[in-house]
Amino acid sequence: MPARYFSRLRLSAFRNYTSAALDLDGRHLVLTGANGAGKTNLLEAVSLLSPGRGLRRASFDSLGNHASDQPWAVAATIETPAGPADIGTGAGEEGGRRVRINGANAKTIEEMSEYLRLLWLTPSMDGLFTGPAGDRRRFLDRLVTTLVPSHSAAASSYDNATRQRNRLLEENADPRWLAALEAEMAAHAAALHFARADAVGHLQQMISANQGGDGFPAAELSLTPLFEDRHEPASSPALEDELKALWASTRALDRAAGRTINGPHRVDFEVLYAQKQMPAALGSTGEQKALLVGLILAQARLVKARTGITPFLLLDEIAAHLDPGRRAALFTALDGLDTQCLMTGTDPMLFDALGPRAQRVTVRDGRLDA
Repeated sequence: MPARYFSRLRLSAFRNYTSAALDLDGRHLVLTGANGAGKTNLLEAVSLLSPGRGLRRASFDSLGNHASDQPWAVAATIETPAGPADIGTGAGEEGGRRVRINGANAKTIEEMSEYLRLLWLTPSMDGLFTGPAGDRRRFLDRLVTTLVPSHSAAASSYDNATRQRNRLLEENADPRWLAALEAEMAAHAAALHFARADAVGHLQQMISANQGGDGFPAAELSLTPLFEDRHEPASSPALEDELKALWASTRALDRAAGRTINGPHRVDFEVLYAQKQMPAALGSTGEQKALLVGLILAQARLVKARTGITPFLLLDEIAAHLDPGRRAALFTALDGLDTQCLMTGTDPMLFDALGPRAQRVTVRDGRLDA
């Protein structure tokens, strides 16, 4: 029995669920059913019990059940070493969301992270290493958020400020307004950059210490340089000053380009298949999937080591590209993490190796049959 686990999940007017409740006993949860039955919807609901917009990154006003006039809501009871905790989130005002913890309104979204952390893998991530750099940055920022819950808000604030600067440049706004906005951007950018660099460094140490001991390939991680033509400052104030000076000097260039050319939104998260000394993008589909699983397992160990909270894992269609040996290695690794994992798949046989270590539920058109 893990030290921290979901004992009850409740959904109301969420996606294709009118109403659903599920009691859990601490074992892993395997959800099986046809495509479109609602398996991923349930994982998405759980993913909203953390900062950010969940595993699909959908707008909050799009999550409701179209056949219901009730606001969407997700709630969970989590058994923790300090006793049970009730966490809930649901539709809020002006397209946002609200959070309640143990019956009281939370002051911030990040308060949920005092009780649980969440990591996930979805089929849309299968092309992570071959897709655009923005997808890898978002993946990295999700990893960072499990260590620093406020990181999600910092990333969002930086993105919003960058879009605002681009609009002001297009409108040829007062340079004083731009300077004030660039100062705000620089503060967010420095926090964003150093949090990413710190997280990548610690994750690399965790991977190197394990060296594929969980049956999955090891990765070598790096960030592309923040600047192409100058030294990167080692302190936050110095980096802020450098960015403010750079953005002030490139306003004309950025205005012509219609975007901000320099900043942490241009950095790429690079992954090398360590055993083969090969970029992850050149690996087979199975190798890339295995690298992703290895990264998530290493991050889970890192979060446990640094925060004392082992993340829950949400693994959507996880068995699709894993051979029987890798599936067995995954299930063994999950047991070693001392956490509860929620997995989905269309074929129940792919999870046979879990045996009695998992609770199994069939999903049919937004209904849960235990």
